Amino acid sequence: MLGVAALTGALVAGVAQAQEARIAAVNSDRILRESAAAKAAQSKLEAEFAKRDKDLQDMAARLKSLSDQLDKSAASLSSADRAAKQKQLSDLDSDFQRKQREFREDLNQRRNEELAAVLERANKVIKQIAEQQHYDLIVQEAVYVSPRIDITDQVLKALAASSASATN
Repeated sequence: MLGVAALTGALVAGVAQAQEARIAAVNSDRILRESAAAKAAQSKLEAEFAKRDKDLQDMAARLKSLSDQLDKSAASLSSADRAAKQKQLSDLDSDFQRKQREFREDLNQRRNEELAAVLERANKVIKQIAEQQHYDLIVQEAVYVSPRIDITDQVLKALAASSASATN
């Protein structure tokens, strides 16, 4: 019986100690949507991929124009000319599809790289906050977070301040 009482006492003491723990939560999705670093990364990606995006739009317009021309003149073309135009259209469409797929893959890869860098910076800021304010646990993914322990706004402000001091 003495062993059970000692174990129960240890459990009660452990629970009491856990209730004193400082816990906070951060919404990573908000960091990736609202932080200045994430917005800067998005602008950087848009600038980096703008020319390729414009080229794809121009190619899509050429493809549509060729398709419209073929539709209008198909009846008056000889079968050889029609077949040649259809092959030209098919080749252009295949090239467009390939370039569009490569563009998406490259954009997704670069986006993932940029967002990983933002999260890495955010994690450093979160660790600094945890050390300065003596948090025992800070979680980033949770089903529910009480606004009382949500420190996302604080992390966003600290991240903005660290970004501003890094650029100065």
